[in-house]
Amino acid sequence: MVSLTFPDGSVREYDDGISGKDLASSISKSLSKKALAFSLDGDLMDLADPIPHDGQVAIITRNEPQALELIRHDTAHVMAQAVQELWPDTQVTIGPVIDDGFFYDFAREEPFSTDDLETIEAKMHEIIKLNAPFTKEVWSRDEAKAYFTEKGELFKVELIDAIPDDQELKIYKQGDWLDLCRGPHMVSTGQIGTGFKLLKVAGAYWRGDSNNPMLQRIYGTAWSSDKELKTHLHNLEEAEKRDHRRLGREMDLFHFQEEAPGSVFWHDKGWRLFQTLIAYMRRRQDENDYKEVNSPDMMDKGLWEKSGHWEKFGEHMFTTQTPDDRVYCCKPMNCPGHVQIFKNGLKSYRELPYKIAEFGKVHRYEPSGALHGMMRVRHFTQDDAHVFCTQDQITKECVELNQLILSIYKDFGFENVIIKYSDRPEKRVGSDEVWDKSEAALKKAVEAAGLTYELNPGEGAFYGPKLEYVLRDAIGRDWQCGTVQVDLNLPGRLGAFFIAPSGEKEHPVMIHRAMFGSLERFCGILIEHYAGRFPLWLAPTQVAVCTIVSEADNYAQDVMAKLRAAGLNPILDIRNEKINYKVREHSHAKVPVLFVLGGREAENGSVSIRRLGSKDQTVMAIDEAISALQEEATPPDMRT
Repeated sequence: MVSLTFPDGSVREYDDGISGKDLASSISKSLSKKALAFSLDGDLMDLADPIPHDGQVAIITRNEPQALELIRHDTAHVMAQAVQELWPDTQVTIGPVIDDGFFYDFAREEPFSTDDLETIEAKMHEIIKLNAPFTKEVWSRDEAKAYFTEKGELFKVELIDAIPDDQELKIYKQGDWLDLCRGPHMVSTGQIGTGFKLLKVAGAYWRGDSNNPMLQRIYGTAWSSDKELKTHLHNLEEAEKRDHRRLGREMDLFHFQEEAPGSVFWHDKGWRLFQTLIAYMRRRQDENDYKEVNSPDMMDKGLWEKSGHWEKFGEHMFTTQTPDDRVYCCKPMNCPGHVQIFKNGLKSYRELPYKIAEFGKVHRYEPSGALHGMMRVRHFTQDDAHVFCTQDQITKECVELNQLILSIYKDFGFENVIIKYSDRPEKRVGSDEVWDKSEAALKKAVEAAGLTYELNPGEGAFYGPKLEYVLRDAIGRDWQCGTVQVDLNLPGRLGAFFIAPSGEKEHPVMIHRAMFGSLERFCGILIEHYAGRFPLWLAPTQVAVCTIVSEADNYAQDVMAKLRAAGLNPILDIRNEKINYKVREHSHAKVPVLFVLGGREAENGSVSIRRLGSKDQTVMAIDEAISALQEEATPPDMRT
């Protein structure tokens, strides 16, 4: 007998060998019809699988979150079948589930076209209508290699050789078509439904290695319903409109070029946005007693070896060797430099917590294929800070950091924040005893702050556990930004200490903290979140002063002077162009406010105000208009 615990907490006993399907049938016929798979102790399994031991079970139906993974996995298999039925000489390689969808890599001499995607989709619908069952077989390695070799599927043969000997080699069939797969799958192809779409074709090296053959990757998305698919496709269109690279060009904020891959060329307007972020963060740090510092961009390799960064990140670090044979590294992070600042001069426990912050330039080598605008770069600025404290101060400091971080995100329009707790990774420094202390301290701080969090096992930093702050933007996408990390390892490795009340030397705890994370990336997130339509306090250009007639030019100059004196960022447009042309151009550049000036406004000392996205105009006295904008342009942290 097996003892099974259900999601509602009830426990029942069943005969040995009962399958997931029989289990669903024993509960109700309607559940049996809806069932796609089942989970045992959190692991998804085929409905036909026997239940081998006691555990926690759940029947997975289409409405369960885990169903999406099954739907996408099965859709990928159907896509591979469709491709091989249409072009039999195509080799199928790998096809995993990814965020929001799936992909499959194919080896084919002729490239796929956009029209081919439509043809493949049509064939997929035919296969799904056949409602062929998914069946699993376990083959021997010799049997599988012989089968795929005969079919010319040499990539599959290589995959078989890579599967550990202690793992079963599973073959899944759907009708006459089959593939090597770990599973699980749903009951039949018909359960996929029609909520899927093929999106694009891209190149991909076999197993991600540029020394291997180039394959063709087809991306797709799949959802539980046509409605969910429609919503997702709409969001994709919206994301394309909001793409920060596109808006960066339209708004004249920045550009990239091949001579400096992964580095931003900031234009004056973009740099103003960047400096607005720094000014805001500097104020918030000042009011929380941080000392702003600056550490060298390049330091001797030996320091990075002592810290453990060289072993962990050496392949991602830029290095140079000088004529005297010393090897220097461009810093990939600020932590070791901050320890050096803490170490300079004797510190007493009375000086703790000791908080230092830096807007530090860091450099990390990212593969060319991974670079993506400002979201993934090689050269960026971190709003990095470190709090050196005693073990007794950890909880209080982390609680205050949580409050500060969440209030900052709220000021920028992000109120939906997910917190993830990441514990020790497999590759790490320090003893398990030290890690136990670090993890317990960080958990205690989160609980003391009254916050809920998701567990992200094994994803901590190599020197300590961390909290990750994930922001959800205006179209529902998640962005990991801030981090808080408790580190009992690095100060000791680098010889940092303070004098304890006993008069003895003691290593401080080092709390690593970033709130924006990468300022470049945060700028990109803000651009996409607001679709370039920044609130007035963030907008790099806040007002465009546009004249209708040349007789208003002098008045426009006076208005510009008043705006600047009020601390606003205006631009002047007195070109000999029609006002509709000017309005269209500045609206395209996402300038939030237009002052339209003609002869009447010049005579009356007024302005016609037009807001971005609105055709309505409001006429106000110039001083009244500027006063209203001045209040609106005040950063949230400076408002009374």
